[in-house]
Formats: sequence, C-alpha cells, structure tokens
Amino acid sequence: MIILVTGTDTDIGKTITTAALAVRAGESVVVVKPAQTGVGPDEPGDLAEVERLTGLTALHEGVRLPEPLAPTTAARRAGIDLPSVEEYAKSIDEFARTYDTVLVEGAGGLLVGLDADGNNLADLAEHLTTPFRFVVVTRAGLGTLNHTGLTVEALRARGLPVEGLVIGAWPVSPDLAERCNLEDLPATTGVPVIGRIPAGVGEWGRAEFTAAVPGWFE
Repeated sequence: MIILVTGTDTDIGKTITTAALAVRAGESVVVVKPAQTGVGPDEPGDLAEVERLTGLTALHEGVRLPEPLAPTTAARRAGIDLPSVEEYAKSIDEFARTYDTVLVEGAGGLLVGLDADGNNLADLAEHLTTPFRFVVVTRAGLGTLNHTGLTVEALRARGLPVEGLVIGAWPVSPDLAERCNLEDLPATTGVPVIGRIPAGVGEWGRAEFTAAVPGWFE
C-alpha cells in the first residue's frame, strides 16, 4: 500500500505526521520524499527528522534544491532538471514491490508543482499502479474548514481516495474554534479525522515519540 501524505499548506506538520505514520505502519515501511527544498547539500532535510524520531533507515530523497520555494520554482532558479511525475511514480511503485507500506511526503500543499510541467502530487498519484490512498494533514484553528474542504474536493474531483485527515499540531489547551473544528471537519469534508498529533512532539526523543504514536490515531 502507498500512502501519500499531503497538506492544506506548508509547515502544516506533514513531516511529523509522516514519521508517526511510519511508526504506525510497522517494520516493512519506506519513506520517500520526491522533492526536498530549502536545504543545502550537507544540511539535514525532512527525512533526517523522520530518521531521528523513528530510527527508520529506509529513506529515499529525490531531488534536493537549495531555496525554500516550490520545487518547480526552486529547480528553475537553480537550473536543475526535475524528473517527471511519471518517473517519480515508477520509482514509488518499485518500492511497493519490496515494502508493505510506502509513505510519500509531498511538498507544500496538494497542487504544488513537482516537475517542469507543473504536475503535482495528485498528478503523480494518477500514474501509480499500486493501490494508494491520501492522508491530508491540516491545521486545528480558524480557516481549516475552507482549506481542508478545498483540498479534499480537489482529490475527489480526480477520483483519488482519501483515507482521512490528521491534525498536524493539536494544542494542549484547544480554544473554542479548535474544539469545534474537530467536530466540523468530518461534517464539512465527509472524511474522518483519523489522528491528532500533539503540538511540540517534534522536539521529543525517539523513545518517547514512538511510544506515544498509537494514542494519536483512531
């Protein structure tokens, strides 16, 4: 099974959610990051954070781009040719032949371009031959109903399956809007909230993180 982790925005908690899903998936899991932006050649990227939190070593990064921009923009400015989404999909399908679960962390939101033609994570999914589903990472607070609804609607318009929503940073003391959104997100989108990642867990150590993961998901 392939799980594509997307979000309603950037800095939404996709990497921490991906790490938590990797722990939840068990032993036969690989994490793929097709495009990493905003990091230099020797700097730790999102997959280094996944490794630190989980101990997972089956990690595969595609193109690395130095500027913190959308992959298409960063690649254009750096003069780097990006693989096509068809090429990305082929490599992800190959991982699925070896691992029970392939987790694919997208860049930014769903419609952020991944290749020179501007194709995005939804376009990539349409080229997969292995069964897949999306997990949408979203915010807890005001604005999330609209942003999450738009993302889910874009996926449904293409006939792409959505497993559920994960709130990427659930506060210790949620305010009124956050508490109401927890109930309203499923009603607005028709998709269940399958997980809530507590705010700040990215600062935890591996043992504490992995032990806590089961309590974050329905």
